[in-house]
Amino acid sequence: MSRRPPGGQMPPNMRKVMQQAAELQAEMDRRRAELAERTFTGTSGGGVVRAVARGDGSIASVAFDPSVLDPDDPELVGDLVVAAINQALGSVAESMQESLGAIGGVDLGGLLG
Repeated sequence: MSRRPPGGQMPPNMRKVMQQAAELQAEMDRRRAELAERTFTGTSGGGVVRAVARGDGSIASVAFDPSVLDPDDPELVGDLVVAAINQALGSVAESMQESLGAIGGVDLGGLLG
């Protein structure tokens, strides 16, 4: 026994849910596009290394003070770069959560990254 309305039409309440879902998706897409245009900076080593990430999660640039180049400790620069990038990407994730996390009162929790 089928509960489908005659003519295969969608019940009015289902249409409303689908419309709300489409509006929610459009708002999320708009906010993601806005976020992708922003940049976020992370630093490490007291500011000797600076990484800039875009809102889409890509790295725009990494700059560092040449004084951190110690030939006796080449891993130090790598560690500082990783720390600065992680800080910048953390700022991206935090901003994404703030921007997208509560759209329409929906808590997206870990779905954003």
